[in-house]
Amino acid sequence: MQRSLNPVSRLHQDAVQFRLILAATYPFFLVAACVHRLMPAPAIGIAPQRRSVFAEARSMAVSAIPFVFMG
Repeated sequence: MQRSLNPVSRLHQDAVQFRLILAATYPFFLVAACVHRLMPAPAIGIAPQRRSVFAEARSMAVSAIPFVFMG
């Protein structure tokens, strides 16, 4: 007997998977953001406004995770 999935539970399941993958990948991107921050920046006239290392890591993780769900 096949049960149909409730759309709300499917969205909840996707949200939980997203949070789990974010939690698993965030440390990797945090290290990458720290390494990137330690590298010398090219000398350009105006220095860009920087976010915190944690915000950069979250941004990188959130932008990379959708590729996991592509199939």
